Formats: sequence, structure tokens, C-alpha cells
Amino acid sequence: MNINLKEQKIKNIIESQVANLPTRYGNFDIKAYKDGCQEHLAIMSKNFKNIKVPLVRIHSECLTGDTIGSLKCDCNNQLALALELISKEGGLIIYHRQEGRNIGLVNKVNAYNLQDKGFNTIEANLKLGFEADERDYTAIGFILKDLNLKKIKLITNNPKKIEFVKSCGIEIDTRVPALTKTNKHNKNYLQTKKEHLGHIL
Repeated sequence: MNINLKEQKIKNIIESQVANLPTRYGNFDIKAYKDGCQEHLAIMSKNFKNIKVPLVRIHSECLTGDTIGSLKCDCNNQLALALELISKEGGLIIYHRQEGRNIGLVNKVNAYNLQDKGFNTIEANLKLGFEADERDYTAIGFILKDLNLKKIKLITNNPKKIEFVKSCGIEIDTRVPALTKTNKHNKNYLQTKKEHLGHIL
């Protein structure tokens, strides 16, 4: 994970206006950010600006999980959990659109093909010529700064996201686990994240 903020890239980020978004989880405000060819989304509870220590989740895009409901990962379940939590308690989800840990959808499906042949999620990325995690968090740093966050409750199992948020000068009051039910299709995936990426599972 690249936790360094690239100042030049930050200057080039384009912001949208804030709009209303009613959902099955409740009513939210949304704001979009464009970073080069990638577009990210801030999903905020209506009372977000009035909460001193809001819940925050940095959610990496997963089309197969978030949209289609893939059982190979826990992404859809984690997104639903975060939406439910911020709807009830107030907070923010940053939807970070870097598909497949930023290797893109085509390569992600190629990685799935390798996983079908017995490689784990990290081995598949490496075999395709990528790092285990190619994500760049520059835009996230910009969004956190833009929304004036100082102290948060971070919804994550990923210690590197904790490290990144702290590197932005934001205090983490509490880490809220993003734990959901496992199934036979994602058991090995989650075990790999725990053993090789240090996720707190």
C-alpha cells in the first residue's frame, strides 16, 4: 500500500457538488471526486457534519462483490455493514474506486481464473506481474482533508488503513471491526488476508 500523498496529484482532483441519495439503508448525502480517470464517492449520513467523532469506512471498489454479490470475498457484506452503521450512528463511507486492489477488472477476472486453479489471491496478483496490493491512497487523503476530519472511529480490519489514516494526521478514537459471516467460497481468501496481509480477523 502506498501511504505517501502525492501533492501534484492532489491538486488535480476535481470535486462535485453535494447531492441527496435516498437508499434502502437510509438517506445520505453524496459527493464525488475525480482523480485522473478514477472517480471516488463520499457517502455521508445527514448528520455527518455535526458528529465530533464520526464512523468512517474506506471501502475499496469490488464490482463482483458489491454489485453482483460474489461469495468469493466479503466486500458486499462489509459495505452493507458500514452503510447500516453510519445510517444509525452517523458517519462516512469513502468508496475508493480502485477495482481489484487497483489492478482493474480484466486483471481481477484473470486473477480469479488463477484462483480457480489453486493460487491464493496474493499469488494470483504476483503471477500476473502485480504487487499483492497496488492501491494508491492519494485521493483518500484529499477527501479526508476536504471533509475536515480530525478524529474518527475507523471501520476496518486492515492495519495498513489504520497506518494511512494516522499518516494524514487524523486521530483514531476506536477501530470498529468489519467482521461478517464467512462461507465456503471466501474462507481461504479471508485466511490469506489474515496470514499474509495482517488483517485483524
